[in-house]
Amino acid sequence: MSTAGTPGEYFERMYAGSADPWGFETSWYERRKYGLLVAALPEERYRVCFEPACSIGVLTQMLAARCDEVHAVELVDAAAGRARERMARAGLDHVHVRTADALEPWPRDTCDLLVLSEFLYYTAAGGLDKRIDALLTLAAPGATVAACHWLGSSDDHACSGEDVHAALGRHPDLTRLVRHREEEFLLEVFRRG
Repeated sequence: MSTAGTPGEYFERMYAGSADPWGFETSWYERRKYGLLVAALPEERYRVCFEPACSIGVLTQMLAARCDEVHAVELVDAAAGRARERMARAGLDHVHVRTADALEPWPRDTCDLLVLSEFLYYTAAGGLDKRIDALLTLAAPGATVAACHWLGSSDDHACSGEDVHAALGRHPDLTRLVRHREEEFLLEVFRRG
């Protein structure tokens, strides 16, 4: 594992080689995992959802059914473009996808649902707490924070899914509501204090 975070060029290369490099559209594993994440959300409806690192928008589309407004960002323009096309085809005009980093300014001050799915392990372990602190400033007090990460090992990850969830679990502003662990992934839902 690297001591620095995974560079953005890695993601550019992945999407240049495939429109869906992780199989989000076709994998039963991904569809099932996303379904579990959405089902684990404690509120029936959310006003504003923020989803950083939305990739091609498969989870984003599922979140749209539970939210009045969804804001999603993706670093790679090709992936963000596919996500925007997906939302347009589905007629989801309350979903807004931008090409941006997670911490770039967005149209709302805060959200009441923050979804951290499959991207924090690209942050170096030494920077996780700082990254999580910064992301949590985007969530209003009382907001739901959902996190789901693969537990396998990959050379492109700067830390592990275990590292990510350990950092979330020790954060003083987060109270765990749900913990669902399987062999391949860990899903947790928190309330921000």
